[in-house]
Amino acid sequence: MCHLDDNDKKRDKNLIVGFDKSDDAGVYKLDEETALVQTVDFFTPVVDDPYLYGQIAAANSLSDVYAMGGKPLTALNIACYSCSITPQILAEILNGGANKIKEAGAVLAGGHTVTDKEVKYGLSVTGLIDPKKVVTNSGAKVGDLLILTKPLGTGIITTSFKFDLISEKELEEATKVMVTLNKLASEEMQKIGVNACTDITGFGLIGHSYEMAKGSNVAIEFDSSKIMIMDKVIELIKKDSVPGGAYSNKQFFEKWVSFNSSIEEAEKIALFDPQTSGGLLISVPEQKALKLLKNINEKSEIEAVIVGKVVEATSDNNLISVI
Repeated sequence: MCHLDDNDKKRDKNLIVGFDKSDDAGVYKLDEETALVQTVDFFTPVVDDPYLYGQIAAANSLSDVYAMGGKPLTALNIACYSCSITPQILAEILNGGANKIKEAGAVLAGGHTVTDKEVKYGLSVTGLIDPKKVVTNSGAKVGDLLILTKPLGTGIITTSFKFDLISEKELEEATKVMVTLNKLASEEMQKIGVNACTDITGFGLIGHSYEMAKGSNVAIEFDSSKIMIMDKVIELIKKDSVPGGAYSNKQFFEKWVSFNSSIEEAEKIALFDPQTSGGLLISVPEQKALKLLKNINEKSEIEAVIVGKVVEATSDNNLISVI
């Protein structure tokens, strides 16, 4: 474990977003017009197809830059290479990642591989942003509406596929979601101006919403009827096909959540499901929300939806409500 002494904790004045925040990426100001956005992420395969896995892992890594409102500039591969797979498989993974980096308009600048018992892949990404336009997860304002740009359920779906509980055809909705970049939504939110944003990944919708609420000193109210959940997810949860991360998220975050009594247990679990390459949760002033939603949905193949609102926090123990 790394311990920071008092000297280490003295913040560099140019580090706009850093280790003392729960944001998606770090931001370092170079000058009054330019800042760097930096992030790193990698994980084990969530699908069998190596090319598709490479695309998903790259899209997931790039998402942290998009959540901050940044534009990806360069990327470095990070690959843990198991000797049990062929060089051709590794090449397919890297090719999938390279093509997704190209789609993002970024440049693959190199990378690093190590041998490991398990295959892992992802990216270290550097992006650019105007330091005056950085979007964090701690700027949500009372009265804002919340837009979610992708449906939930990738953790449930990919776990179920590993245990042959769904077919490759049934996996397609989740893979489409996971390979889709958050580029469009990020660009549109930058054009219109928003108060806060985070991408929904390992902590699930509830966990990342908690970070937004806590960091912004507000509370969040979700309309459960508006939250998009992928086909078969509720059915699979009822069959107990649930990744361990969903239960871990529930155990840690549920003390800050109140659920309407009409919401069934399976739906609650879906809101804690850890997402891979999930969507953006955007906190936007009410008067701008419909315009932003229209701008995203006119260009995106995945429908974004207004799923809730930001309200005053009345208690530290009730930061998220789902009605």
